[in-house]
Amino acid sequence: MADHSESSGLGPRRLAWNAVTEALKRRVPLDDMLDEFGPQERLSGRDEALARAIAIVTMRRLGTIGWALRERLDKGARDERLLNLLAIGAAQILFLDVPDHAAVDTAVQLAQEDRRLKHAGGLINAVLRRVARERDGILSAADPWLDTPGWLEERWIAQYGEDLAAEIARAHQALPSVDLTVKEDASGWAERLGGILLPTGSIRLTERTAIRELPGYEDGAWWVQDAAAALPARLLDPKPGERIADLCAAPGGKTAQLAAAGAEVLAVDRSAKRLKRLEENLARLKLQAATRAVDAEKLDETSFDAILLDAPCSATGTIRRHPDVAWTKGEEDVRKLAGLQTRLLDKAASLLKPGGRLVYCTCSLEAEEGERQAQAFLARHPDFKRKPVSPEEIGGLTECLTPEGDVRTLPCHLSVAGHDRSGLDGFFMARFVRDA
Repeated sequence: MADHSESSGLGPRRLAWNAVTEALKRRVPLDDMLDEFGPQERLSGRDEALARAIAIVTMRRLGTIGWALRERLDKGARDERLLNLLAIGAAQILFLDVPDHAAVDTAVQLAQEDRRLKHAGGLINAVLRRVARERDGILSAADPWLDTPGWLEERWIAQYGEDLAAEIARAHQALPSVDLTVKEDASGWAERLGGILLPTGSIRLTERTAIRELPGYEDGAWWVQDAAAALPARLLDPKPGERIADLCAAPGGKTAQLAAAGAEVLAVDRSAKRLKRLEENLARLKLQAATRAVDAEKLDETSFDAILLDAPCSATGTIRRHPDVAWTKGEEDVRKLAGLQTRLLDKAASLLKPGGRLVYCTCSLEAEEGERQAQAFLARHPDFKRKPVSPEEIGGLTECLTPEGDVRTLPCHLSVAGHDRSGLDGFFMARFVRDA
């Protein structure tokens, strides 16, 4: 029986180890694995936060950690659970404010719980202590590209050029910001929360704190939403009383923006579970929207004034926030999801009334899920025209505008002077208008 005592420090490390191992093995989101294994550990909020921090930084710096371990391991060490246990230990030593002895000792103890790894205690102890001794050398010698899989490195260099691609890779090594969207009085709330009012209208928090304990949370004055993710709904320019469909709507940040503007919103998502969470969020925010648990391709309503399509994608633009994406997705996912996006765009076009507006967006850095989709959509639908985005609509961030007038945000965009919480999620956005 595993020791679940919080004082041992084993619970959070065991959770991180299991979550990382299964996310990589099954190629599924790390958050799903933390949710799956979390109840077994019965952790306090503090220990649960530690487990999450260990798992995320392990994924964020997996390439650097793997390189450091390979340099210090016998080439015959191939057991995945052993390598992942060493990885979470090394992650704590290299990147977290955890005592080295705690990282080493708990890794050795966890190995003792695993029948196949009982013999590995000496090896784990020796390797992790060497990592601790050589920490400065490891960190100074690490290549920024180590933490980016080769398939993404090749793609980004081809699409963005070597210099910009390297900036993207470096941005993914840093902690992401926490941004908020407010219903009203953004400057006032920025002051109350001690945050920075960004040129796009979002508030960026400067300190890491429990979100639920911040002023305004219980009152529903604001919600967490990356500054880039807040732009598509603003580009749609919702008007009071307009009938708007938010396709693939969960978790609901964009739905909340549309509802806050007074639109009559239908939030569509194929997952009833995710829609329930969206409804709970709207209730806290005291906003209303109709919801429909259905595949957007099968939606049978028409004549919407405007549609927001945040299409399912490879999510490579969210690697700052979800570093497991880099290691659990592949080129086959990009191809498969690009096909789905094409079908969803065609469906959205059929639901709009003449003169209606459509904003298409994805949180992907890949051209097949962005620029190429927009170009192909216009070729298939001559009754639609692109409505270029102006710099003023996105807070003057001219570096985020494409020559065609679409929006392409990158993780290395939006540098905040004197503050390490810079960057944006990577998004593509295009706005179309149907002929009247």
